[in-house]
Amino acid sequence: MSRGRFGTKQGCVRWLQDPFSHCVRYLAFFWNLLFLLLGLLTLAVGVWGLLAKSPLPGGVPLSSDPMLLFVLAGLGASTVSLAGCLGAFRANPCLLRFFLGAVLAFGGLEVLGGLLLLLARRRLRDALQDLLLLCLLRYQDDPDLQFLVDEVQRSLQCCGLESYRDWESNPYFNCSAPGVQACGVPASCCQDPLENGSVPNIQCGFGVLGLGAAAAGAMVHTGGCGAALGAWLRGQAGAIATGAAVLLLLEAVGALMALRVLRDITAVREWHSHTCSQPLHAWDVITEPARKEGLSGLTPGTTPPAQGPSPLTPAPPFWGVCS
Repeated sequence: MSRGRFGTKQGCVRWLQDPFSHCVRYLAFFWNLLFLLLGLLTLAVGVWGLLAKSPLPGGVPLSSDPMLLFVLAGLGASTVSLAGCLGAFRANPCLLRFFLGAVLAFGGLEVLGGLLLLLARRRLRDALQDLLLLCLLRYQDDPDLQFLVDEVQRSLQCCGLESYRDWESNPYFNCSAPGVQACGVPASCCQDPLENGSVPNIQCGFGVLGLGAAAAGAMVHTGGCGAALGAWLRGQAGAIATGAAVLLLLEAVGALMALRVLRDITAVREWHSHTCSQPLHAWDVITEPARKEGLSGLTPGTTPPAQGPSPLTPAPPFWGVCS
């Protein structure tokens, strides 16, 4: 009968004590633990955002809420990372295979998404414009969309989609709408949104849509955010590509560590199925100093000496197969 890659039971014991195998195993555990914590934090932020707005104002459906992306991303990352943690800690091949499959699937989707972005840039630009228009229409309905629009307009110094006149499509800023916001634009469109340099002036955009182009240009930014956002994205293309490459590299490192642990589990189980005639007890693993003292001849089932320092190190079962 073949005795496998380890030859003897003592060969299996020495291999189980390989420092590199232990290092890879525990490094894989802590690696996935870090991403598990990040995933749980993202999930908590998403759930908090949904609960803070429950019920959603204006009858906005849950599927269109931006915080749902945080919930889905956090749930997916924490689930996969938890499988990697438990798989490495418990030496469970099923969990490790699930982790590897999920990481490969995520990596494939990211690569496919990147290729689609390169091949369908025109459609992406149209979809981005439709998204910005939707944000303008639901500006008052969702606090998250309102925050997003204000940050884009304030940082890019723009207003509306193509011009500040696009705010006429909003039912609250339309000139025929009742209320003080009629014929106005958000304060984030203003060139100087602070009164006296310190106090936010939320009324700086009131009545702007009823003014002429020159008078409006002296108060608010008249250029649209569609072109400004497109130019900003083109300028950040290198940083976006670098971030995507780093993310893929982190996933590849985690997958390689899990693959090494899984390969070691498979190898030991193959050896065990061919050569182990009885279970490998934890105190059968003899340390190097004990072998030097001639104590490696103890046979399985022998009780260690009752007095004095034990020559045997009770190592915990590493792979859960010879234990």
